[in-house]
This record gives sequence, structure tokens and C-alpha cells, in this order.
Amino acid sequence: MTERYTPGWGTRSVSFMADRRLETHGQFFLPHLTPGLRVLDLGCGPGTITVGIGSAVSPGSVVGVDAGAEARTVGNVRFVRANAYELPFEDGSFDRVFSHALLEHLSEPQRVIAEASRVLARGGVIGVCCPAWDGFLLAPPSESVDAAILAYQNLQAANGGDPRAGRKLGVLLAAAGFVDVRLDARYERYVDAGRIAEYLAEQLPAEPAAALLAWSADPAAMFAQAWVCATARKP
Repeated sequence: MTERYTPGWGTRSVSFMADRRLETHGQFFLPHLTPGLRVLDLGCGPGTITVGIGSAVSPGSVVGVDAGAEARTVGNVRFVRANAYELPFEDGSFDRVFSHALLEHLSEPQRVIAEASRVLARGGVIGVCCPAWDGFLLAPPSESVDAAILAYQNLQAANGGDPRAGRKLGVLLAAAGFVDVRLDARYERYVDAGRIAEYLAEQLPAEPAAALLAWSADPAAMFAQAWVCATARKP
């Protein structure tokens, strides 16, 4: 199976992801971040969460890794372009590994979890977060919008991903030898339903894209996305 990053790297997709911050999308990991730690942000995207991690662990260091990353340094944060399956770091290089919205795009997430474990020091903590696409809350009800969401899920699956990866995080971590696995969940309600609709519609065929955009134009439209978060410790 060939992997392809479903959202793509267009201007709209990057802008959408750049709205994410540690305080809003990585809050479940904040209790595990203290000054002086070495942290890896795996699948860092545009790096807005990564920079927040850098502030939380300063004077520690953070490395943000992404297949599309531009090599650069921002304060105590360094960005590196790399393959999540073959990280260019020695064993035990980090005290913490964080990954947000990555595993659902991978055909072999267990391999990436194993690689994350390899670069994590003993006693270190990993935190991962993925959406659960079967947990969306959409209002008002619309069969055409349901069909559009299903079309996007099918596209992601065809690209090698798993739209329901969030439900499997605990199993993946336990299988990699992690202990003290803890799961939690939250809903992200998009204040502007049109923003998430545009983000998804960019990758959809014309008909489902139009249905999703028309639905989101209703001032009363609600789009809420379920996220599953997990933390665990390397023994």
C-alpha cells in the first residue's frame, strides 16, 4: 500500500494546521513537560505546537520532525526533515516524544511507535493524539454531508491511513512495550464550521465538496471532532 498525506501541503491545509497550539491541541501532555527536558515532536507539521513545547521545556531542547519540514532553528527548537519510520537519532536521545495527528495517516503505525520507543530514554514518556472519525458530531443532520465525511474517510484509507486510529492508540503503545498507558478523549468544536469544511473539501470530488461547503454556510452549523489522546511510559 502506498502512503500519501491526505490533507496535502496546500496553503489552506497548512494554514488550518498552523492554528493549532500546545495549549489547545497538546494540553493532555502538558503535565509531562518540565524545564530542561529533551523532546521530540514527531510529525510536527508547520511547527506551532512544537514552538509551544519549546517554551514549556526551556532551557531544554526540542526537535520537530516532519517529512515536509524545512530545516531551521527557532530558539531552542530545531526542525528536521526526516522519515518517521527511520529517525536520524541515536537510541535514548529524548526524554519525551510527542505526536499529534500523525498516526492516522500511516499504513504501519506500529513501526513508528517502535521507532519512537527506540529514541526515547528509559523512563521517558510518550504522548500521542489522533482523531476518531466515527465520533464526529455534525448538526444540522444531512445525508449529503454524512456522505462527504465518509468519502474523506475512504480517501484517507485508500492513501494508507486509518480514520479510526484514535481508538487503537492504547493497543499500539502496549504492543510496543510501553507501560502505564492512559487514554483520554475530548471534542474540538470548530467555531467556524466553514473552516474545517474548506480544509476537508479541498481533497474531495466536486459533488461531496460542494455539499459540505453549502452545509457549513448555515450559521447554526456545528462541526465537532472527537480526539483520543494517550500517554505511556517506557520501562
